[in-house]
This record gives sequence, structure tokens and C-alpha cells, in this order.
Amino acid sequence: QVQLVESGGGLVQAGGSLRLSCAASGTVFSIGTMAWYRQAPGKQRELVASTISGTSTKYADSVKGRFTISRDNAKRTVYLQMNSLEPGDTAVYYCNADVYDYRWYNYWGQGTQVTVTD
Repeated sequence: QVQLVESGGGLVQAGGSLRLSCAASGTVFSIGTMAWYRQAPGKQRELVASTISGTSTKYADSVKGRFTISRDNAKRTVYLQMNSLEPGDTAVYYCNADVYDYRWYNYWGQGTQVTVTD
């Protein structure tokens, strides 16, 4: 069974930084796309950033220039460095990954809360 375990969320003032981590554990033969999504209260879950190999990345317009996604394939881990945080970034952040464990399947992490205060 594959699990995605997130860490690094918390409370920060506007203008501050946080780094989220998400590690895949279990039977993992290969990992394809890794991504971060977020869901604010009363809103739909949205894609924040994604990376296929670590060199190919995509960002939501609202976070471009402030957030950076990266991955360490040896550690089966994806990171999200979040700088210049704004109150509008407050949400539960979810890790997502396509994992091959005898077949390709899409997995979600349990979510980590990020709260940005004025």
C-alpha cells in the first residue's frame, strides 16, 4: 500500500515562508507526476503546482514567482517552497502523485494546514 505523508504546514505571518514536504512510502516502483493542490474553506480544490521529472513544472498563476516545486526522486519526495505568503494562500494543502506499484494509480496525501495571517 502506498502512502503520501505531508509535513511542513503551519501558521505564518504575511510575507513569510514555509516549506512543505511529501514523501511516498510503501511499494513504489516508479513515480510520475507529483503535484500540490490546495483547498480553502468554501472553495474547490485547485492545482497549485506540478512537476513531471523535476525539470518540467507548472504553476497556478496566483503563485507564480512566489512558490517553487521540486522533487528528490531518490527520496521519493516532493517539496513546495512557499515565499511571500499572502492571507489568500490560507488552505489545506494536499500532495498528489501518480505511483506505479504493479499498476499506475493516483494517490492523495492527508493534507496539511497552511494559515497566513495579516
